[in-house]
Amino acid sequence: MEKTVCELFAGVGGFRLGLEKASSDWNTVWFSQWEPGKKNQWAHDCYIHHWSDIDEYTGIDIAQVDKNHIPNHNLLVGGFPCQDYSVARPLPGSHGIEGKKGVLWWQISAILQAKKAPFVLLENVDRLLRSPASQRGRDFGIMLTCFNKLGYRVEWRVVNAAEYGAAQRRRRTFIFAYRKDTAYAKKMGKKVPLDIVGKKGFFATTFPIGPCKDSKDVRTLTIGPKEIWDVSDDFQFDFGNGGFMRDGEITTLKVTPIVEIPIPLKDIIEKDVSSEYYLGNDLDKWKYLKGAKNITRTSKSGYCYKYSEGPIAFPDSINLPARTMLTSESSVNRSTHIIEDPQTGKLRLLTPLEAERIQGFEDNWTNTGMPESTRYFCMGNALVVPMVTRMGKTLNKIFEAEK
Repeated sequence: MEKTVCELFAGVGGFRLGLEKASSDWNTVWFSQWEPGKKNQWAHDCYIHHWSDIDEYTGIDIAQVDKNHIPNHNLLVGGFPCQDYSVARPLPGSHGIEGKKGVLWWQISAILQAKKAPFVLLENVDRLLRSPASQRGRDFGIMLTCFNKLGYRVEWRVVNAAEYGAAQRRRRTFIFAYRKDTAYAKKMGKKVPLDIVGKKGFFATTFPIGPCKDSKDVRTLTIGPKEIWDVSDDFQFDFGNGGFMRDGEITTLKVTPIVEIPIPLKDIIEKDVSSEYYLGNDLDKWKYLKGAKNITRTSKSGYCYKYSEGPIAFPDSINLPARTMLTSESSVNRSTHIIEDPQTGKLRLLTPLEAERIQGFEDNWTNTGMPESTRYFCMGNALVVPMVTRMGKTLNKIFEAEK
């Protein structure tokens, strides 16, 4: 099978770079990257700086793109936002359903309907499996129902990149789906769900875990031919951090990774860093932001409540991998990393190059003319490239076995 890829919500190309590091014959035939409300599309420009553009539709709102225009592909990839995926029942006489306007899952669903990619690999935040708080698991239940109706089987796993040798403690939900008419589906069809989750499936072979036992922790559910609006109204389920769905039958449980040695910050930090990254003498604001809080607040309605949060290490230990990097990295806020530079003994911010290394990109990947704050933003939005490369190596074997 040809290794043709469509990359959605591409950012600065984490999926593409990771796949190409796994094998040079991955061929991205189309991509889409558009940041709503932005005059300058810096991430899109960075992407085409490295790979050149494909057509005039790659840098516009994906909702405005005719899905039949997208070239045929065998692998659809993308990291999409965690949003409210709820839907309404169709009005009498209407055809089909639509989710809330702007929710990007429905664009993925529309492309799957139009192009019928044999394989799908998606990334989202770890809270996807628990969203929304008022109806736990509903959003992921809607996604699984869509996949089931389109003839896909689905695996998922929450992966902490640092537990598999990366330089960042970043937890993300990865979703691997494949059409039931693929050779891979036929191969997996002979295996019981627990073996797929624990030993033989896509994620078990890519990110090894400890033994999965048939215990009280294993939860099952049948969604069968449910309509998506019924799931939206009624669905609630406690998804584990690993699981599998075949023909509407869900098996899920909490899995435990076989932890690998991560990369500590000290192995990736720069030397002779410019003075502009060092903190001034007034550290009180940083100490406050990083410290524990227990504050009485009043809502707009006059309700008084306690706001509390625990402390964050200040400075961050360079003997550990980074915490999860956010799009606000380098700004004055609680989540920004502060390290003690081993050369000078002084406190400083991470540099943009260090942010790229934390995500596994090549040095100066985003040094393409965009503002420095945008370089941090792009890295906060990005995938951990080595995790994609690991999955790409597993996909190499899967694609080789397809006729």
